[in-house]
Amino acid sequence: MPIALQGEDGGICRVEIRGTLRKSDFARSQDDLAAEIRRQGRVRLLILLSAFEGWAPDAGWNDLSFYIKHGDDIDRIAIVGDEKWRSHALMFSAAGLRRAPVEFFPDTALATARTWLSEATASS
Repeated sequence: MPIALQGEDGGICRVEIRGTLRKSDFARSQDDLAAEIRRQGRVRLLILLSAFEGWAPDAGWNDLSFYIKHGDDIDRIAIVGDEKWRSHALMFSAAGLRRAPVEFFPDTALATARTWLSEATASS
């Protein structure tokens, strides 16, 4: 599976996405994230785009059901990846539309992304 989700300390869920993202894999990862939210409550997402090649041209990318049901259960989203994916990743994550802040960090700034996510602990 090109998506791996792992819970970390401090309410952070790390989501690593490799290769081409397909809608079916994305749906399974949403199910895993929903289970993690049920288990621990609100989360902060650390999304790592590792050797990312983009989104498959599958139908159904406009399904907002997860966002509607769980959007308010996410405190912050940090996306770490190649700069060429910045605008697409921010658009895909609905940055600017959701209550949670979303930031993109270059792949050389993982530590900065983690620090930014941890700042949410003090303000949550």
